[in-house]
Amino acid sequence: MSSDSTPQSPKPRVAVVFGGRSSEHTISVLTAGAVLRAIDRDRYDVLPIGITTDGRWALTADDPERMALSGRELPTVAAIAEPGGGSVLLPVDPAGREVVYCEPGSVPKDLGDVDVVFPVLHGPYGEDGTLQGLLELSGVPYVGAGVLASAVGMDKEYMKRVFTSFGLPVGPYTVVRPREWAADPAAARKKIVDFAADHGWPVFVKPARAGSSMGITKVSGLAGLDEAIAEAQAHDPKIIVESLLSGREIECGVLEFEEGPRASVPAEIPPVSHHDFYDFEAKYLDSAEGIVPAPLTPEQTARVQELSVLAYEAVSCEGLVRADFFLTEDGEFVINEINTLPGFTPISMYPRMWQASGMEYPELIDRLIQAALRRSTGLR
Repeated sequence: MSSDSTPQSPKPRVAVVFGGRSSEHTISVLTAGAVLRAIDRDRYDVLPIGITTDGRWALTADDPERMALSGRELPTVAAIAEPGGGSVLLPVDPAGREVVYCEPGSVPKDLGDVDVVFPVLHGPYGEDGTLQGLLELSGVPYVGAGVLASAVGMDKEYMKRVFTSFGLPVGPYTVVRPREWAADPAAARKKIVDFAADHGWPVFVKPARAGSSMGITKVSGLAGLDEAIAEAQAHDPKIIVESLLSGREIECGVLEFEEGPRASVPAEIPPVSHHDFYDFEAKYLDSAEGIVPAPLTPEQTARVQELSVLAYEAVSCEGLVRADFFLTEDGEFVINEINTLPGFTPISMYPRMWQASGMEYPELIDRLIQAALRRSTGLR
């Protein structure tokens, strides 16, 4: 049969899932707007699904402009959800991929099949393996890391433990778990003070399982410690305390190709005026500008690329990762963390690093979708 008479296959249908219950809800909405704006509609059908801050899966308008930053006002799913209070339901039978929309008092509406999910959720209940587990049960392929890699990539303690076991250099840290704090707050506080005595002030007090620099405080002594602990625990009852590493902040992207993971050119995050460190406002509201590519020697570039791929493989990642490092004053790279679903607007560091490596934003999205379509769900 000639190619002219061969039936045309329908375009793959991509559900872009965004928002979520974490403190990074609005950042996810910004990311979704950028993805929806850039995804190739000639190649893919798109179904935008937003998750509200209370966990409802909502059908939203396919309108990227309503998901953009307006001054310093951050967008939410609730503001762009279809009226009526309906919920979107994913399939629970791996034999089918039909998505259903249920509105109170109405007959459920079939929204059609979904071939792949593109999650652009950040933080708990989306980036931490929970959504990935749901999609595995549903048998729906998805962009990015699987259940284990997502969970490890979200938990800064266990991420560092995995890095150490693979020989990756990490900085000094200590962890205060919820049970420790509940049983004896004074002993937990002393654990932090003893850590600072060993490694020096200042220290960074962080939620162990959050991102976008949410809930992080730089603490220079005992006076601000209790407030820093409370701020971190507002995002996560488990906190991690890290020592200050003096040096340059370097980032590197890793992307899955058919032949394996490959690293981008690295970037540098210079100090931001009026900010003690690269916090939430510096990242998203004050337009902190990274330097791409980072001014490194060829040997330094090769080394950070090597370490980035090693970190990707150590955590068994898939799809994409942004690896964050400190280049210390003695010329050594120390890995701080990885992000399995990094910021993904066109001005975010991950897409910018790949653009500097020769890959434009729409192609990057296409490669991630195609990589997800090549993979099956289940053990692999």
